[in-house]
Amino acid sequence: MRKRTQARELALQILYQLDLRGDEILDEMTAALAPGQGDPEMTDFAREIVMGVREKKAVIDRQIEEVAKNWQLKRMAAIDRNILRLATYELLYREDIPPLVTINEAIDIAKKFSTKNSGPFVNGILDNIRLRAAPPGKQKK
Repeated sequence: MRKRTQARELALQILYQLDLRGDEILDEMTAALAPGQGDPEMTDFAREIVMGVREKKAVIDRQIEEVAKNWQLKRMAAIDRNILRLATYELLYREDIPPLVTINEAIDIAKKFSTKNSGPFVNGILDNIRLRAAPPGKQKK
């Protein structure tokens, strides 16, 4: 498994726990992402995703809600909600990662950790976010 895929999966697990249990797991999160825990490239990327989502959560959640027709964020499955958050963070703030790579990774993670319907659900929402975030003239299908 590629390091970035592993990092995304680790970030998802931490975001999911933060979503369900709140700040009570901050010590566990810090320990899981501490230098010396696993591959530095993987933990650094996972840490960036987790911290980025936490810092930009209001903006990220607003983006998701604006394109998720007939869906409230709080009514989405927690795992899907956090897959969308981590991928939306990448789409909005990581210009070095091709948007389609981010979306494909999110779909694969949804297939692995969520339901059979999650892949298409995640794909539809993220593709709309990608189109909205792309500068005019760069909106490729």
